[in-house]
Amino acid sequence: MIEINSSSMNRADMKTAISLAIMGWQDATQAYDEAVGDRLGLSMAERHCLALLYGGPRSAGEVAAATGLTPAAVTALIDRLEARGLLTRTRSLEDRRKVVIEATELTRELSTRYYGAIAQEGEKVIATFTDIELGTILRFVTAYLDLQRDQLARLKAEALETTDSL
Repeated sequence: MIEINSSSMNRADMKTAISLAIMGWQDATQAYDEAVGDRLGLSMAERHCLALLYGGPRSAGEVAAATGLTPAAVTALIDRLEARGLLTRTRSLEDRRKVVIEATELTRELSTRYYGAIAQEGEKVIATFTDIELGTILRFVTAYLDLQRDQLARLKAEALETTDSL
């Protein structure tokens, strides 16, 4: 881990260091996810779908909205992942027209195999911060995540406008 003495850095240098650290974190996360995907033979959309299921069962519509895929593409993606034993598909008990997708035990085992060590080591990193520092980190990460989501929505809206004007 890189030790940073923030008391010896001015604000401009800290802002630069934070920006570079965020870019490095994004790049490292993407590279790791791609390496896992390569090892397991999963596309980016398939990995995204399985990551969504980490939070619990989802509808096919929710997967389509989150991935930006068409309903037909999501159906094909679900078919592929179901055939590999990575998810199950059942009818919703509340609305029989809806399909509910859920991760399987195999998916949970693979997640633990490839991401468990990161989670465990991450807990050790988190333990090195005070509650006040964790509150600041949470506020920063949440604000930055909101920023990323807002920029993605703006970019997608611009793409639609550009497509419409062609």
